[in-house]
Amino acid sequence: MTTDTTLSHIEARHPALQGAKSPMQTLRIKARIKTDSSQDAERARPGPGRDLTPLLAGAATAVGVIGAVLALVDSGSPLRGPFTLFFLLAAPAGAIAAALRGLEPFGRTVAAVAGAVVVNMLVTQGMLAVHRWSVRGGIVAVTAISAVILLLVLVRRMPGRTKRRRTD
Repeated sequence: MTTDTTLSHIEARHPALQGAKSPMQTLRIKARIKTDSSQDAERARPGPGRDLTPLLAGAATAVGVIGAVLALVDSGSPLRGPFTLFFLLAAPAGAIAAALRGLEPFGRTVAAVAGAVVVNMLVTQGMLAVHRWSVRGGIVAVTAISAVILLLVLVRRMPGRTKRRRTD
C-alpha cells in the first residue's frame, strides 16, 4: 500500500490503512461471540425445564383449539368460557407476534396482546354495526383474521422471494 504524502506522520502509520479493524469493531465481535456461547450453554443445560417452551406452546395450542371447538358446538361445559377467552386472545396474539419477529421478547408480547385486543374489539364493533352479532360468527371472524395475518407472515418469509437484478 502506498501512503498519501498529505497525511501527517501519525495518520500515515494508522493500522486501519493496512486493513486492521478498529477497536469498536473488535469489541462488537467479541460481545457477539460471548452471547452466542452463553446461548449454547443455555441450550445444552441438562435437567428438567430445558425443553419446556415447545411443550408449553403445544399445551396453549390445545387449550385454544378446545376453547374454539367448545364455543362453536355451543357446549355447556364450565371450561367453555375460559378456554374460549384464551383462544380469542391467543390466536391473534400468536399471529401478530409472528409478524413482529424483530422485536425484543417483552415488547413483542405486549404489542401482540394489545393487537389481539384490538382485533377482537374491531370484530365485535363490526358485527354489532351490521347487526350480525353471534358467538360463532365472532370465533370464525377472529380465526379468519388470525389465519390471514399468519399466512401473510409465512408468504413474506418464503425463500427465494428476493428481487432479481437485471443484467442489462
